[in-house]
Amino acid sequence: MRPFKEIKHDYRFTAEYEQRLIEMRPLMEEHVDDVMSTLSLWIMGTKGAAKFFTDETRQTHVFTAQKKWFLDLFSGNYDNHYYENLIRIGSVHVKYSVDAHYMNRAVNIVRNASIDILQRTEESKEELSKKIIALDKILDINLDVITSSYIEEEVKSFSPVYKVKSALIDFSERFSQAMNLVLILALIGLTFGVVWLFIIDVGRLLSGDLAQGIISALGSILMLWVIIELLNTEIAHLKGGKFYISVFIGVALVTIIRETMIATLKHESPTVVYYLISAILVIGFVYWLVSKAEEKKR
Repeated sequence: MRPFKEIKHDYRFTAEYEQRLIEMRPLMEEHVDDVMSTLSLWIMGTKGAAKFFTDETRQTHVFTAQKKWFLDLFSGNYDNHYYENLIRIGSVHVKYSVDAHYMNRAVNIVRNASIDILQRTEESKEELSKKIIALDKILDINLDVITSSYIEEEVKSFSPVYKVKSALIDFSERFSQAMNLVLILALIGLTFGVVWLFIIDVGRLLSGDLAQGIISALGSILMLWVIIELLNTEIAHLKGGKFYISVFIGVALVTIIRETMIATLKHESPTVVYYLISAILVIGFVYWLVSKAEEKKR
């Protein structure tokens, strides 16, 4: 499967369209039962559906899941979790031998019903057109991902080599997620450690060691700021955002700055101080270059 970020980029699904979908949510929540009624009537009138829905509990579960999927179209939250849910929908449909044709038709019914609701509003033609485009984009993205999931599951069922490859990819993804969890926990632990270090520095400040207390406390604050930036970067990465190298260069830069302040306070030899200042200049220049390169890619 292609990365979700790449799929959204190919559809030119920008923040502007996300915002329009969010604006449409109250209206769609008001008419969700109408849309779901239209969809369920078609499903129950489809050949083979009556046999599948002999169990009333299953019918309730499916229709509830469909309602949630519809409202999620207007949630404004289109991250990797949303992507994984779409893949899961395709996998479940393949598992129960639901032809992809029915998924395409169901999306078409939802599209028509939603557009009909929008056309009944008193908005200008320009605004209405923009909202319909946003709706089309999110439905097309949904259909793209779900259909790709269909194809992948079907290929997997016929190809032993693909099964092995898919198993390796699944294992790698789970391992990567586990390591991301370890990294998040480690950063949280380091945050508490730096907070404790800051408390110790404040204690020195209160005990009368004014100069060293101020410098050490300032260094601890810088370290805390960097760790928070690392934590925010990792959280954004888990949500599908870009991974910025500049944050890690910033860690090195702040660390050297802190060491320079402490070395100056301890009256280290000029050679050591000059070495640290040179390191700050070099790392600062690298940080500036990387930051500029990342800004161009945004």
